Amino acid sequence: MDELRTTVSNVPEYTVSEISGAVKRTLEGNFGRVRVRGEITELKRYPSGHIYFSLKDEGAKIAGVVWKSTVSRLGMVPENGVEVIATGRVSAYADRSSYQLITERMEYAGAGALLARIEMLRLRMVAEGLFDADRKRRLPVLPAVIGVVTSERGAVIQDIRTTIARRFPRAVLLWPVPVQGDGAAERIATAIAGFERVVPRPDVLIVARGGGSLEDLMAFNEEVVLRAVAACRIPLISAVGHETDTTLIDFVSDRRAPTPTAAAELAVPARAELIADLEQRAARLIGGLNHLTQQRRLLLSRAERGLPDLPALLGGARQRLDDRAERLVLALPNLLHKRRAALDAAVRQLPDLQALATAWRERVQERGVRLIIALPNFVARRHAAIDLCGQKLGSGLRHAVAGIHGRAGRMLGRLSDVPLRALLRETRARLEGTAARLESVSPLAVLQRGYAVVSDAAGHPLTSVATVPPGARLRLRFADGEVGATADRPERQGRLPL
Repeated sequence: MDELRTTVSNVPEYTVSEISGAVKRTLEGNFGRVRVRGEITELKRYPSGHIYFSLKDEGAKIAGVVWKSTVSRLGMVPENGVEVIATGRVSAYADRSSYQLITERMEYAGAGALLARIEMLRLRMVAEGLFDADRKRRLPVLPAVIGVVTSERGAVIQDIRTTIARRFPRAVLLWPVPVQGDGAAERIATAIAGFERVVPRPDVLIVARGGGSLEDLMAFNEEVVLRAVAACRIPLISAVGHETDTTLIDFVSDRRAPTPTAAAELAVPARAELIADLEQRAARLIGGLNHLTQQRRLLLSRAERGLPDLPALLGGARQRLDDRAERLVLALPNLLHKRRAALDAAVRQLPDLQALATAWRERVQERGVRLIIALPNFVARRHAAIDLCGQKLGSGLRHAVAGIHGRAGRMLGRLSDVPLRALLRETRARLEGTAARLESVSPLAVLQRGYAVVSDAAGHPLTSVATVPPGARLRLRFADGEVGATADRPERQGRLPL
């Protein structure tokens, strides 16, 4: 038992901090600077500016961290799902007893990783519609100012300037930017957006660089550049790499040129070709005008042949006018002579008004004399006729009176023959019938039905409101008597209801 205690006590005893420090020193001593290849996963960006991630392959996973001071020099923008080669040193984190890769630089793990990242970004841009053809703008025919985004030290800007000067000299504004390396994508995006605030504003932009590997052209596959091109309101030509090189900026730009020289050729037309085209169009225009003139001249000639001889028509019309004028001069006196002869004939047929008036005056005088002579005889005859009528009237009256006396005597004779009682009944019946008829039209019967007779103070009947002054004394006669009344201000009433 004592030997067992002695054996156990020979094992060295360490604290947790000592073990963690020993592990950290061992890792940092054996793995001072390493390059680790793996796929980025669990990427997190903290408000402090540090980036935490993990690298994994088929069999293991290692944690990694990028300190805030190293992010700007990392060489790329880390994303989940991208295979990279991370360069740094392995260290231990004592608080969690874990180890991690302190990353100082990061690069894509070959062309396959770059292409995968590019394809992911391309699919996202397609889904947003940034590659649609209807978004693309037409290039101006002859821009006044051309903006160029490229490196100031490369041969690209020289090729663009030479081509523009050769084809059609235009003003060229260069915005120098790095076309590869750290921060190149942000500088390119800033230049594209900045040209919209430049005065004079370019009419067209060219974003160009020479050829290179896929890694060299990655700045033109970055999302920040693609979104700057999509937001640019100036027509933009992309000319990145050689003819076989393709970057995502080619799909977002309005036109793609295989080379920077081709971009300059797309931006401006060739002056010689333009002049030749203008001359050709002018020649075609002149030829068309000549042909049109000949056709119109031919039509005019045909119309001219169809027209009558205007001088002959004018001469004939002038001759007819002279003839009509001469005939008018001769016809006017003849017409006046005929009208004067007809007037003289009409005057000769008129009666002698003075003689006619004398004859009528004599006839009137004669009738007056005859009337004066015949008037006493006419009056005497009328007196005689009146006397004769008076005599006949007196004789007729005497005969009529005699006839009445005779009829009365005959009636009295007949009455003596008729019984007196029957005669009284007949007379009473006639009297009652007459009384009934009188009763039906009597105003007293009307008063029995509720009506009244209105009269003034003197007893004169009143039939209109207009004849009654306000305050007048009235007498109202009812069926059983009379009462007095005083008239108020008269009011005009409407038509009585039926």
